[in-house]
Amino acid sequence: MNVNNPLEISRWSLAALSTRMLLYYEDRIPRDASVLVVSNHRSFMDALILMAALSTPIRFACHHYMGQVPILRELVTGQLGCFPLEDTHKRQQSFFAQSQMLLQSKQMVGVFPEGTEPMVKYTQPHHVGEFQRGFAHLALRASVRDLAVLPIAIASLEEVNTTSVPLRLLSLFDPSEALFNQPGWHPLVIYRRVAVLIGNPYWIKPQHQKQYQGKQAKNVVAELTDSCHDEIANLLRQGCY
Repeated sequence: MNVNNPLEISRWSLAALSTRMLLYYEDRIPRDASVLVVSNHRSFMDALILMAALSTPIRFACHHYMGQVPILRELVTGQLGCFPLEDTHKRQQSFFAQSQMLLQSKQMVGVFPEGTEPMVKYTQPHHVGEFQRGFAHLALRASVRDLAVLPIAIASLEEVNTTSVPLRLLSLFDPSEALFNQPGWHPLVIYRRVAVLIGNPYWIKPQHQKQYQGKQAKNVVAELTDSCHDEIANLLRQGCY
């Protein structure tokens, strides 16, 4: 994969969709470090928006079905460099292994901790759902020096809402996803104007990794998860009003 392709595709896509992007707090982006990007997620455009905002390719963990659908698979994995999660039984192990390898090579990794739900159920632009904690476990167990978890808020200022495909069609490619086993259509959110607000990086220090064991592990995972969630929620309030 040509590392320039994902960035070029992102910029071209935003231009083709006539999307205007506003970037705030760019000075908070860590330099010369391994970075795990954490963001809210409402639109298929989110990965494109984040790559264009940070001016660098980002290797996103994406839903299992995206690696199963012809054409979509080639775009998402071949051109954008995303890595689909494995099926239910191997999902966590595969996510940790692939992400850690990428972070060790100083590639930027992206995660949407809200999971699939905000993509299949329309939500308001200022809303951010509960975060799954997999990204926190990854950050704390990764054998990576100078690792920063970077929370970023994508705040839609103007958008078009339409639909794409029936949800049950997606269940053919991933029967394990319960959210696909329902009537209705997959929402499609297209940003016309969007604000990208960079949060304060959460640096993973040796003391955090020492706490990630025994009874203390649960607390340090919750602290990291809640810190990123609250930072993004606060940034969304700034960006959406």
